[in-house]
Amino acid sequence: MRYRVPGIHLWLDEPKDALERRVADRLGVARGELARRSVARRSLDARRKGHPRWVIDAEVEVEGGLPSLPAGVETVPAPEPIPPPVRAPELPPVVLGAGPAGLFCAWGLLERGVRSIVVDRGKTVGPRRRDVAQLMRAGTLDTESNMNFGEGGAGAYTDGKLSTRIRHPAVRKVVELFARFGNAEGIKVQGKPHVGSDVLPAAVSAMREELERGGCTFVWNARAVDVEVVEGRVRGLVLADGRTLPCDRLVLAPGNSAREIYERFAARGWPIEAKPFAVGFRVEHPQSLIDRIQYGRAAGAEGLPAADYRLAENPSVGGKARGVFSFCMCPGGVVVPTPTEAEMQVTNGMSNSGRSSPLANAGLVVAVSPDDFAAEGFKGPLAGLEWQRKWERAAYSLGGGGYRAPAQRLAAWLTGKPGEPPGKSSYRPGLTHADLSQLYPPQVHEALRAAVRGFDHRMRGFVSPDALLIGIESRTSAPCRIPRGEDMQAPGLAGLYPAGEGAGHAGGIVSSAVDGMKAAEAICRELER
Repeated sequence: MRYRVPGIHLWLDEPKDALERRVADRLGVARGELARRSVARRSLDARRKGHPRWVIDAEVEVEGGLPSLPAGVETVPAPEPIPPPVRAPELPPVVLGAGPAGLFCAWGLLERGVRSIVVDRGKTVGPRRRDVAQLMRAGTLDTESNMNFGEGGAGAYTDGKLSTRIRHPAVRKVVELFARFGNAEGIKVQGKPHVGSDVLPAAVSAMREELERGGCTFVWNARAVDVEVVEGRVRGLVLADGRTLPCDRLVLAPGNSAREIYERFAARGWPIEAKPFAVGFRVEHPQSLIDRIQYGRAAGAEGLPAADYRLAENPSVGGKARGVFSFCMCPGGVVVPTPTEAEMQVTNGMSNSGRSSPLANAGLVVAVSPDDFAAEGFKGPLAGLEWQRKWERAAYSLGGGGYRAPAQRLAAWLTGKPGEPPGKSSYRPGLTHADLSQLYPPQVHEALRAAVRGFDHRMRGFVSPDALLIGIESRTSAPCRIPRGEDMQAPGLAGLYPAGEGAGHAGGIVSSAVDGMKAAEAICRELER
């Protein structure tokens, strides 16, 4: 019998055998009775400034077992077996999008013996990396191969965070598969699993190769332009080069920047609706400052990781509460350009597995809704999309072109003054000193300013002379949702399975991967009948 012993606290300077002693004490046994000891989860508790400590969940076996379970201790259940194969479909399912939702959907199908065809408008990791480098070095955008489109989707060249707030049995499986294909076993025990942008591209390529060995087919450089529907059922995926891939089951997992898909659905009168999302800026600090704020006098201690933060406020603006929060915080990371359309400026953040950059960044974003879009004349299912485009164009113009980012010192923006030009930044192709109040409606800035003052109260020094605000963060999630029923299919479009962040049903790598696996389960339930 294997037992899980949660919540063991260890100070940074304690000897290595302290964990074993505390586990034995919790179980009420001698240390010699413990066998097959391992760390199941390790997270850092830095709430006591200057005294951070590790919080560890351990798993052990005990010779002869325990007569009874101490409070909080649980037995570790055996892994769930993979269900048996289902019958082979007449046509292989087609999966649109090779991001987390698409790859894990293909994986879930193959586990049940179903080979799929995965289609992506972009390229594999190797040539895609060169296109990304051109964007960062020269400001040259390839609209089909960039930070968002290609093998691994948007997640491949962002931070690689595998933490999530969703609770689903498949979460653990997703983390374990990334650990396996990225040769990163250590992430399985991290309280906030992080693969890193230096590891994730190779991990998704290794996963794709395993899928190919299992009989899955990948089609690259293939932009979808339409879905063939006959008598209310999907019959094929139409590509820009004129080909049609016949299918009667299509998993739609295109990522949140495949805007042509949204436009096609709206033009056809198929089910699609505007949804809320969040917009704002990237904020960048010296990592050493964030370390001092979060760790106090323990900053710089051996073994401490680059500090992160998660902040949220709900200021009242015009009598209405506005959610403002930090998003995709990247300790030891860089700010990167993530546009997909010409002359539209968008940013995101990423960091390598070692989080070794001297700078830290995060999105500072405020929730916006269809009411905000309507106030500027944007209505209907594409209202959020067109609102996004308006401000991305404005940001590109304010930056002066070439995907230079408009930027301002945080303290200056907070007071409404131009301030000194921005200082050192990780962002390439570079920054342009600008008045960021020209971007977004006034209520967005009012909410952000109120929240930033609250953030500075909780993290003294957050509003520092070195902190920069970089424009813009506008694609925190999809601006549209393609509805689906309990069977995971879009109403009136039998055989169409909207999945992942691009369809408006997830946000982030893990939740998108889990959603892709849920689509695979739905298809397999059909094939069991």
